[in-house]
Amino acid sequence: MISVVDYGVANLGSMLNMLRKLGLEAERVGTPEALATSTRIVLPGIGAFDHGMTALAERGLIEPLRKRVVEDKVPILGVCLGMQMLGAGSEEGDLAGLGLVDATCQRFRTGDHAGLKVPHMGWARISPCRESPLLADLGETSRFYFVHSYHLACSDPGDILARAQHGIDFVSVIERGNIFGVQFHPEKSHRFGMTLLRNFASLAC
Repeated sequence: MISVVDYGVANLGSMLNMLRKLGLEAERVGTPEALATSTRIVLPGIGAFDHGMTALAERGLIEPLRKRVVEDKVPILGVCLGMQMLGAGSEEGDLAGLGLVDATCQRFRTGDHAGLKVPHMGWARISPCRESPLLADLGETSRFYFVHSYHLACSDPGDILARAQHGIDFVSVIERGNIFGVQFHPEKSHRFGMTLLRNFASLAC
């Protein structure tokens, strides 16, 4: 069963519909009690970093999430803002993130590249840095749908699974043990997103 975390900071319909279209069992969870039985976790999110972390805190989900991921080794997939919240914090706000990876979020800086538009919105290819079951069968022409103004900067290059381009080279996918994150929206990325979500569902627990 894939548990999609409902903390009021994402429209979960698209993600749940895509998972069910793939024939995967998926449920919406929004309490520590429901999270305690999760075997795989998807943490979606859109909007501002502090708003997301505040919403998780108000629902009492921060420590249960950490326990399931760190102690129980449940695979987690952070999506968009959900990926950013896996890190330590963000330039966008003042609150601490979940701290599951040693990384912080930085804003795309228009001064670093003439004509750079922020937010980054649209389709882009990803460039894998190494092999991983998460990226199996995607091929070199894989494209995903992005909508974001911030990108994750990892302290450990070994956590970077793939990169993408938007004026600069930025981290698009991370992997650290059972912790995964994607800056794009796989639920909006057609067959490429379907392959990635299917791969995540097939990961060994």
